[in-house]
Amino acid sequence: MADTNMNAIVISKFGGPEVLKIQKVSRPEPVEGEVLVEVLAFGVNHAEMHMRKGEWDEWNPITGLECVGVIAACPGGEIEVGTKVAGVMGGMGRNRPGGYGSFVNVPVANVVPIKTELPWEYLAAIPEVYSTAYSCLFTILDLKSGESLLIRGSTSTIGQAALHLAVDVGARVTATTRREERFSFVKEMGAVDAKLEHKGLLSEFPNGFKFDKILNLIGNSVLLESINLTRAGGRMLQAGWLGGLEPVANFNPMVEMDSGVHFSLFHSKVLGSPEFPMSRIPLQEIVSKIEKGAWDARPAFVFEYRDIQKAHEMLDSHNAGGKIVVKH
Repeated sequence: MADTNMNAIVISKFGGPEVLKIQKVSRPEPVEGEVLVEVLAFGVNHAEMHMRKGEWDEWNPITGLECVGVIAACPGGEIEVGTKVAGVMGGMGRNRPGGYGSFVNVPVANVVPIKTELPWEYLAAIPEVYSTAYSCLFTILDLKSGESLLIRGSTSTIGQAALHLAVDVGARVTATTRREERFSFVKEMGAVDAKLEHKGLLSEFPNGFKFDKILNLIGNSVLLESINLTRAGGRMLQAGWLGGLEPVANFNPMVEMDSGVHFSLFHSKVLGSPEFPMSRIPLQEIVSKIEKGAWDARPAFVFEYRDIQKAHEMLDSHNAGGKIVVKH
């Protein structure tokens, strides 16, 4: 008789990395419109840290916003059993169990078949960050060759993915980072300039220079400044909260905002929705480029499943310098 249980990493209570426990739970069973994925590796995300601490709007005891693995069951027959896939969001880790389980049910719309020979832990570093970065740059910011782009928080995982994608399309990228020693890193990746990330960045660009497009991954703490660094008719997108979740205090748009700037928000929980379908993201093409060595998207740290607490300790430190991955 088949085993109906599986291992899962569970948020036992809100708190530090020590609250993450490996437990036996019932193995999920997919219904039509879902697939069951055997999880072989997964990327670790900042949202999961906030969920673990009880700071996120939605959470599931089995968290995990993404995974890579193979199809174990597909009631609707959309994807053949045994196919390599990446699964991103679709409520994973929020309103349904996520990728921290040995198996996970994922809506078919949130699963992408991938042909690759990359090791699982390398593949796991790609799905969420590149899907998010691509959606930000091309679906919302409509980035074009020759345009000036400011990426605030460029050495974060999404920042690095965005830098690769933006340089590849021919944008002129200025990258911010909170460490001056990372300037050479982002310039080697193709940034034309690097700036120290800080409040008051406006003063770094004299003569009224403003950007065509801005990707703000720092969050609310620099939201207004980022809007005011964008030219009239340009676009500013906020898609990260590296600077914390505190709201903008006493926000008065009429007094504080420059006119004519298009301001948008992107939250990766919408990936796979009808408005932001995964089919719009060339994930196979991105994986193939990485596999051929065009971009370095290797994970900064790889942890074994049993070492999930150590993985979250690294996440909490904000010193990973790249993607943290956990493999089975």
